Amino acid sequence: MAPPAQSQRSPSPSQPSGKGEVSDLKMQLRQLAGSRAPGTDDTKRELFKKVISYMTIGIDVSSVFSEMVMCSATSDIVLKKMCYLYVGNYAKHNPDLALLTINFLQRDCKDEDPMIRGLALRSLCSLGVANLVEYLVGPLGNGLKDGNSYVRMVAAVGVLKLYHISASTCMDADFPALLKHLMLKDKDPQVVANCLTSLQEIWSLEASTSEEAAREREALISKPVVYYFLNRIKEFNEWAQCIVLELVSKYVPTDSDEIFDIMNLLEDRLQHANGAVVLATIKVFLHMTLSMTDVHQQVYERIKAPLLTLVSSGSPEQSYAVLSHLHLLVMRAPFIFSSDYKHFYCQYNEPFYVKKLKLEMLTAVANESNTYEIVTELCEYVANVDIPMARESIRAVGKIALQQYDVNAIVDRLLQFLEMEKEHVTAETLVLVKDLLRKYPQWSHDCIAVVGNISSKNVQEPKAKAALIWMLGEYAQDMQDSPYILESLIENWEEEHSAEVRLHLLTAVMKCFLRRPPETQKALGAALAAGLADFHQDVRDRALFYYRLLQYDVSVAERIVNPPKQAVSVFADTQSSEIKDRIFDEFNSLSVVYQKPSYMFTDKEHRGPFAFSEELGNLSIGTEPADDVVAAQRVEANDKDLLLSTSEKEESQGYGNNGSAYNAPSYNASTTTGASSGQLDLVSLDQPSAVHTTTASTAIDELLGLGMPAAPSAADLPALLLNAKAAIDPSAFQQKWRQLPVSVSQEISIDPRGVAAMTNPQALPQHMQGHSIHCIASGGQAPNFKFFFFAQKADDSSAYLVECIINSSSCKVQLKIKADDQSSSQAFSELFQSALSKFSLA
Repeated sequence: MAPPAQSQRSPSPSQPSGKGEVSDLKMQLRQLAGSRAPGTDDTKRELFKKVISYMTIGIDVSSVFSEMVMCSATSDIVLKKMCYLYVGNYAKHNPDLALLTINFLQRDCKDEDPMIRGLALRSLCSLGVANLVEYLVGPLGNGLKDGNSYVRMVAAVGVLKLYHISASTCMDADFPALLKHLMLKDKDPQVVANCLTSLQEIWSLEASTSEEAAREREALISKPVVYYFLNRIKEFNEWAQCIVLELVSKYVPTDSDEIFDIMNLLEDRLQHANGAVVLATIKVFLHMTLSMTDVHQQVYERIKAPLLTLVSSGSPEQSYAVLSHLHLLVMRAPFIFSSDYKHFYCQYNEPFYVKKLKLEMLTAVANESNTYEIVTELCEYVANVDIPMARESIRAVGKIALQQYDVNAIVDRLLQFLEMEKEHVTAETLVLVKDLLRKYPQWSHDCIAVVGNISSKNVQEPKAKAALIWMLGEYAQDMQDSPYILESLIENWEEEHSAEVRLHLLTAVMKCFLRRPPETQKALGAALAAGLADFHQDVRDRALFYYRLLQYDVSVAERIVNPPKQAVSVFADTQSSEIKDRIFDEFNSLSVVYQKPSYMFTDKEHRGPFAFSEELGNLSIGTEPADDVVAAQRVEANDKDLLLSTSEKEESQGYGNNGSAYNAPSYNASTTTGASSGQLDLVSLDQPSAVHTTTASTAIDELLGLGMPAAPSAADLPALLLNAKAAIDPSAFQQKWRQLPVSVSQEISIDPRGVAAMTNPQALPQHMQGHSIHCIASGGQAPNFKFFFFAQKADDSSAYLVECIINSSSCKVQLKIKADDQSSSQAFSELFQSALSKFSLA
């Protein structure tokens, strides 16, 4: 049977049909290189299109470089453009190939067609090869003197390109002086604009090393030059007008008459159709009138209409850029825009980023006269199907309430939101109700009556749950079920992933205990025990602080944890006034859109004269990352993997740091001077006597039901003496561990205070060494830590080997003891447990 015929597929013009496609192109181009036959240019166009398409999709076609250069000998401007595009792409990265282009580019720079001369000069300056700068000087000099404005325009930008390749060559050829002459004498406005752009950048870069350059830079913003540009501003296109207006904004007029002359001259620019020109003009008006308060306010009134017109016309992206600038002005002078609040109402078809900015502006312009209308509009947005929009609307309502405008009606609206039974609405409203109660405590009765009906099971978002818990603790006397709700939350401590919620829960149950002790006693004990065993540093520290505070004096604890309520007058602003002023100085730039000064998002070399110090630049406002929760589980790692010597770990990070960069203060249990002295380190109070502390500790443990085992007294301990200088090699320990049977295996409890002290990785080994029990190896991570200990009898060489696994979450310890002398293993077990129990008191 004959093989099936292969389907004939025409090769795609943008995809090679095989490996030989580039070779075929090279051969065809070489055949056409010297051809003068009719239709040759059309064939060249097709081949050039293929080469450019291959280059565009990432195929390497540099092998046809010489053929493309040979085929460029034509008067067809389309072929010239494609050839220049190809040459510019490959010559930048291959200086050897760039050298091949010099001759034909220099030849084209002398072509009769000014378009070809300009294109060739642009390509020549775009090669970017430092070794070829000597070939640029002649064509650039001729280009600046060319009779055609397009060539002069290209040459003006080419001087700047040459400066970036070789500044010394540019300055030696005296090109800046030629540019200055062209800028002041040339009749073509685009040539003048290009000369101004190049000179501004060159003199700015040169000013740091040359006094003459600094003087030239200042001369650009002198009165004659500025007035020269102002008188010609209508000749320029939009891009050039923006450049001129930016230059004018840096000019400092000598008196008020000059300011009014400039403003009158630029008055019609406020009606320009291009938004960039309008914003650039507004920047000139605002900066020139900063020292004239009355005139500055009139400028706000004057620029209001053009800005509102630009917002309502154009694309959403343009509207957002204009709105960002309008937002900056609204924040500086909200009273001027308060009557125009309806312009900031959201349209259904606007993207979310525009709506969010409009909500911020509605919040800023709210006052006594328009609050009702604005809040009514915002309440309509709360029922929006767009959840982010509903959240932002609720926050906007809350911000208006915190500004003390129509608080009564707003509180009623917020409480109605809680009855909508939408999870995201309830969550955002709870956060705002908490802030309102902090500022207006007199509204607590109405708010608590509604909040008390919300089930904590229906609130899942961390910030909302934290707000609800704060109210349960702060108003425990007014909320009848407060202790029982807190108790149910504490029972689910292990399931709560947010450290913020756990911190609020500790504080709330503490406040509730100080007001309703009998009902909250059990909950507080459970909360402190869970907090002391928590893997998060802040939660553990706060639980330990509360425990020691109660241990010292309950009345002192009440004064610290539950002081008299004081209304919050002003909430902290996320941006300082200095940063806002910096943004205003950079009006009509990305700084306004990003709402941060340029030094915060640009490289050092581009920060300009308004750069802050490095320390300020590193400051940022961020949110706390979500906590990684590690489930408690038994450690079953291989013994050999954990047998790292203690000395090897002395420089490592603490177990309890949970991978964070924060290191807890070193807490060395073995160096404390007594059982009572270590327990009050976290509170700066006068320390009571050891007897009083021990009694208070026992009383608090019994009251809260912590149930910590008491350390056996010295009289009850067996008479087993250990060798304080015992030592063993880790390899010998491993061998003995495999040989000996397990003598004692049991699970015991450890005081949560001992778990808290394990933030220092050497605390437990050093403590046990004080009892002549030496740590051979340790390992693991929260919540499970594994230790291997070794001890030896004082009167003979009998050894005791211990595997100790501590679960910081459950405060349980699993012990395995192996001994040469099986008869004394139980006595050693009691001695080991006694030393371990004292670790929590050290």
